[in-house]
Amino acid sequence: MSRAAFLLPGIAGPVCLLAASTAGAAMPEGPAPPLGAAWTLSMWSLLPMTCGVMLYIAGWVRMGHTASGAAHPGWRPLAFAAGMIALALALVWPLDTYAAYALSAHVAQHMTLLAWAPPLLLIARPWAVASHALPSAVASTLARVLAPAGRCADRQLGAATLVHVTTMWLWHLPAATAATLASESLHRAMLASALLAGLWFWSAVLHRLRTRDGGAAGGFVALVTAMMLMGFLGAMLTFSPRLLYPAYTDRALLAGLDALRDQQLAGLLMWVPSGLPYLVVGMCLVIALLRDVQHGAADGPAA
Repeated sequence: MSRAAFLLPGIAGPVCLLAASTAGAAMPEGPAPPLGAAWTLSMWSLLPMTCGVMLYIAGWVRMGHTASGAAHPGWRPLAFAAGMIALALALVWPLDTYAAYALSAHVAQHMTLLAWAPPLLLIARPWAVASHALPSAVASTLARVLAPAGRCADRQLGAATLVHVTTMWLWHLPAATAATLASESLHRAMLASALLAGLWFWSAVLHRLRTRDGGAAGGFVALVTAMMLMGFLGAMLTFSPRLLYPAYTDRALLAGLDALRDQQLAGLLMWVPSGLPYLVVGMCLVIALLRDVQHGAADGPAA
């Protein structure tokens, strides 16, 4: 699994650059739609999201009638709802539509899938809840198949961090961005890879926070690394004196935006609000580290 994870970004980057060199970004037809009409009703997004919501609700209702429901606090459904709202904002309304006109919307959509939706969904423990909605035989079979793969993925924090950062940087290369604007299938591949990279990274980080097995330091280093590289890219967009994404020059005009100011706004969105999840989880890891040190100091004299 880790070898394939390393290869995917390396394959996707050259493909994007090749596509960008052979095709121009297709302009949208007409100006940007009003906010109330900025919907993207695609079955590729709506069907999995609807199935996920239905399974989670059914599982939570079933858990309420069993003893296992006490192990899942009531804030988990709120986290799941917030994660699904973040997914809906990125994929259904309005960011997916406006990403064709404004770089700031493109960055907001991308960072929502990388930084906001995954941790919210993961702390809701969706599989532990949704499995109660499935027949016990099906849930047991899926657990036997998926649990080893999940444990293996959680242990590969370094690979997850590399894929997370590489995905973020590759898709924000001007050539790659132009390629996704020209190809709907490549655009969908970009969204899927961003969400998967986010889920893998945050699953590995949150695993260090849950287990308390001495891995909190590694999780903190991974968060700081990702946050620094993301902030560097955001600062580059914010302070660049020239346009870095010519594909958005005319598109911004269709939306009534100045292309350079739109680029600066994109950098600020990547730099400040996108870093909040990393900061919050990083603080939780620091608290876990301090508790480990305190417990170690208390156990030392006793031993």
